[in-house]
Amino acid sequence: MNDNNETRAPSMEEPSQSAPPSGTAARWKLIGPGIVVAVTGVGAGDLVATLIAGSRFGYALLWAAVVGCIVKIALAEGSARYHLATGSTILEGWRSLGKWTYWYFGIYIVIWGFVYGGTAMSATALPLAALFPDVMPFWMWGALSGIAGAVFVLFNRYSAFETVMKLFIGIMFVVVVGLAILVMPNLGQAVTGLVPTIPEGSAIYTLGLIGGVGGTITMASYGYWVQAKGWRTPAWMGMMRLDNRVAYIATGIFVISMLIVGAELLYTAQVTLAGGDRGLLDLDEILRERFGSVVSTLFLIGFAATTFSSILGVWHGVSLLFADFVRQVQGGEQAKGARQDLEKTPAFRFYVLWLTFPPMLLLTLGRPFGLVIAYGAFGAFFMPFLALTLIWLLNSQRVPAEWRSGWLSNGLLGIAAALFVVLCLNELARLIG
Repeated sequence: MNDNNETRAPSMEEPSQSAPPSGTAARWKLIGPGIVVAVTGVGAGDLVATLIAGSRFGYALLWAAVVGCIVKIALAEGSARYHLATGSTILEGWRSLGKWTYWYFGIYIVIWGFVYGGTAMSATALPLAALFPDVMPFWMWGALSGIAGAVFVLFNRYSAFETVMKLFIGIMFVVVVGLAILVMPNLGQAVTGLVPTIPEGSAIYTLGLIGGVGGTITMASYGYWVQAKGWRTPAWMGMMRLDNRVAYIATGIFVISMLIVGAELLYTAQVTLAGGDRGLLDLDEILRERFGSVVSTLFLIGFAATTFSSILGVWHGVSLLFADFVRQVQGGEQAKGARQDLEKTPAFRFYVLWLTFPPMLLLTLGRPFGLVIAYGAFGAFFMPFLALTLIWLLNSQRVPAEWRSGWLSNGLLGIAAALFVVLCLNELARLIG
């Protein structure tokens, strides 16, 4: 296998820049890829999981949301650091580990794409059908959302994609943080929730809150989005780390706000939400009764922004992964030194369509419980693979010595690997059960 750096990263849209700007304001203006990966990773299921944690345990698991963001910062930073330090992509790194990675990733990404496509379109259909009842059937809302995402991704380049994703996170942030302020949080109890405790019966919720919010397979897309931004050398390492930390701090505020809503609006009233994405419709009814139709409508808009941004992020980011996977499978001289634009490849276009049209069959099933369980299980299978291979790659000679992982990075990645193995085993138990 190719353990050196002969295989170079593909050129995407923006030209590579030699060095980042030195001014603070100029650096902040460049923030973007981290926001893209963070907003993609926060889906409706994550909102429900956080709400349920707040509704069952109040503020007791607030610390877990903070730890989860720190873990995701380490994972995303590791993925992008490999791209910048080596000039190679994460797929090229996996290729150097052996052919087993081809089998694992190739089978996984095809099956996961089919299941996720149906899950994402169904989740987006929920708020749209609630906002515009009786306009069209539920399955049609889902199908149109998938087609809209595919058309946008296929006909726009990274710069337009990033701009739209920033708009969506702005909507999500304003709506969710606004709700947290509206329910008047108990700041004293919130502060005590930063002290790690595990209430009785909360173990799996704690692990899920740490590991489940903020991204799964799309975390591996971060390095591609960094390269698409024009950051392709180690000189951009500091800029990438600023970008990553700002994005996940914003995600942390977002997640904490949802937990506050669950703690104040649901825990105190002992209200139970339905499982899955439909729990957000239950919350919508509660908001309508307590605050009126305006707040309810704004929440549904934020709900739709959350789910549709996940469609855009996955349709773009995971299609880049698939396109690079196909490039690596071709192997040999075709992969070495290739600087083709992955967004223009047939493999990229194929996977966008694979995410969109075959999964529409699942929409006709009305989002059955089995689909929810299957998606959770498939999502859990990838994160241990990512965490363990990042530890392997970032401590190997593939990476220049100055950019290899230190004790902090190895410690956080090790915690992430152990956490995701436990979550994966739990999802397997649910699937078998």
